[in-house]
Amino acid sequence: MIVREILALAQAKGLMIATAESCTGGMVAAALTDIPGSSAVVERGFVTYSNTAKKEMLGVSESSLTTHGAVSEQVAEEMANGALRHSAAQIAVSITGIAGPGGSEHKPEGRVCFGLARLGQPTRTETVEFGPLGRSAVRERARNHALEMIFISLNA
Repeated sequence: MIVREILALAQAKGLMIATAESCTGGMVAAALTDIPGSSAVVERGFVTYSNTAKKEMLGVSESSLTTHGAVSEQVAEEMANGALRHSAAQIAVSITGIAGPGGSEHKPEGRVCFGLARLGQPTRTETVEFGPLGRSAVRERARNHALEMIFISLNA
């Protein structure tokens, strides 16, 4: 994984990282903090599994949750922006998705929405359809994708 590179780049640029995770339950924060010295750049992680947590901890709007649903780019954007607002970080990544089992015709298993917020830049969102790979595989791939998003942002 690219975790050591992320930590080195963030430290070299003087940036702190925050995470806002739903379906991954803190896996991104865990991957970052598995490395000794990560406290120099990992500011905090929010695990906001429920809609109530998303609203209370990150300021996600009830309107977005009702209109778009928790698994949406709109909510991923609000999660990432909220992580920046409620921390001392300069870069935040968010994840919300359907790891499975289950899903629906409109929101299938394996759909994960991501947000990446960085102070002074527009927040980016994207949706990845991992497919019905099983809960563990979807969560691992979502974690890895979020780490790649941070890595790419730090190299920009």
